[in-house]
Amino acid sequence: MKAIVANEPGGPDCLKLIERPVPAPGASQILIKVAYAGVNRPDCIQRSGGYPPPPGASDIFGLEISGEVVQIGEDVKDLKLGDQVTALVSGGGYAQYCTADQGSVLPVPSGISMEQAAGLPETFFTVWHNVFQRAKLEQGETFLVHGGSSGIGTTAIQLAKAFGATVITTAGNEEKCQICRDLGADLAINYKDQDWVKELRSWTNKKGANVILDMVGGDYITKNYIAAANDGRIVSIAFLQGGLVEADFRRLMMKRLVHTGSTLRARSDSFKAKIADELREQVWPLLSKGMVKPLIYKTYPLEDAGKAHRLMESSQHSGKIMLRID
Repeated sequence: MKAIVANEPGGPDCLKLIERPVPAPGASQILIKVAYAGVNRPDCIQRSGGYPPPPGASDIFGLEISGEVVQIGEDVKDLKLGDQVTALVSGGGYAQYCTADQGSVLPVPSGISMEQAAGLPETFFTVWHNVFQRAKLEQGETFLVHGGSSGIGTTAIQLAKAFGATVITTAGNEEKCQICRDLGADLAINYKDQDWVKELRSWTNKKGANVILDMVGGDYITKNYIAAANDGRIVSIAFLQGGLVEADFRRLMMKRLVHTGSTLRARSDSFKAKIADELREQVWPLLSKGMVKPLIYKTYPLEDAGKAHRLMESSQHSGKIMLRID
């Protein structure tokens, strides 16, 4: 099979199209003939040497895929040959075939294309776990997500809105802000032209946001403490501006804030399966009804994975970047 790897850390040009043996599924795994794979920021960080695969994971890039089940492990239940599925994987997605643990596999929702389906797992698993399981966003609360036009951001806006939250987001230009509004954001703030903390506090009558999902880090950590409501919950899932900062933790104490964070890739198969079960029950029906959908920005052929990474790192996109596996 054809697959994408990097022999050493580097820029997008270090990604190479190679040939590898087709992997064999384990007892609790399936083998998927991949149709599409999603491109995500962690892929770029892995390529540059900052996010190595967990022990036992493939060195082939790619954390989410869609495709057809072509082989089944002996302990697999509720899946059969020919099923059209999407899966969260710990590696191996940029390839013609990929194995996946049965617990991280979900059916392609009705009305969703295979291209769209490959853009679901990474962002939907991440948003569901961090916003709804960890931060426990509730109906009627105010939710802030930074980077609203990103894959995570577009997913978070739609899910928070679908479950009855008021949604505020930040984005880097007016076009991206409008995309966020079109997806349901009640307030979209251009952080390059506006003081987003001041705008948020004014719009909420100084009450602040109950839940904040942050991928920026850096000085946003202190700003999030200012922007949060009393008893607010802040979840950090990335640090694009760095993770070493000075912060006045008195705000955390005086506002009774909870600041947490998580990574998903290295978590156990059983942990991911529990997230998948909740998504199947509570979110997949929304996708089938067209109430929530992945936003696809651009799709490249597998051999152009380097171009996809370059676009990802430019931050010029809105929504998901995909690879088509011919």
